[in-house]
Amino acid sequence: MNLVFHNPDSVAAPLGRYTHAVEVPAGQRMVFLSGQVPVALDGTVADTLAGQADQVYANITAILASLGALPSSIVKLTTFLTEEDDGTDCVRQARAKYLGEHRPASTAVFVSRLVDPSWKIEIDAVALLP
Repeated sequence: MNLVFHNPDSVAAPLGRYTHAVEVPAGQRMVFLSGQVPVALDGTVADTLAGQADQVYANITAILASLGALPSSIVKLTTFLTEEDDGTDCVRQARAKYLGEHRPASTAVFVSRLVDPSWKIEIDAVALLP
């Protein structure tokens, strides 16, 4: 997969683990992942933002793996959060754990709540398929 990452000098450098624009080569197949929520396979939901962020990224990577794709195939992420990080940077840590140095285009938004009030995070993704 030959994603092309663009961070032009005409705008400020990215403020986090993302890229301003990601170019998808012609002819590539894409998959759009629905918003992944912090529900484990057994139906449990962690109490902390750290645990929930880890579960959401685990869900995303599991879906990609089921399609034969790696986390490095992610083109775009949109993250919805209901609370600020507790100072431990746990959402960024979960992202780094599952995505490593891969820096897709990204958007993060604080919202008042998600569908289930116990959820603190939801992330949707766009990725390329091999």
